[in-house]
Amino acid sequence: MPQIFKIGNYIIYFWSNEAIPLEPIHVHVALGEPNEKATKIWITQTGKCLLANNNSKIPNRQLKYIIDIIEARSKEIIEKWKSYFHQISFYC
Repeated sequence: MPQIFKIGNYIIYFWSNEAIPLEPIHVHVALGEPNEKATKIWITQTGKCLLANNNSKIPNRQLKYIIDIIEARSKEIIEKWKSYFHQISFYC
């Protein structure tokens, strides 16, 4: 799983084995290590975030903080997605 960056003990990453066709750009957020119950966050064309699910049950206050950082670093995430997957689409 390509790790993009960390926020405290949370890792922000892509699954290296995404579905085909490739889903729109998104990141997974997990405490400690990547896992199948990670929170999933879509990134929009404008760099804003939409919560797809909070499967890892990150507390709301912490989740808002994480989303704020992901939005602030969305250009970096988009570039890393393009570099890793060689294509990109957006949820909206």
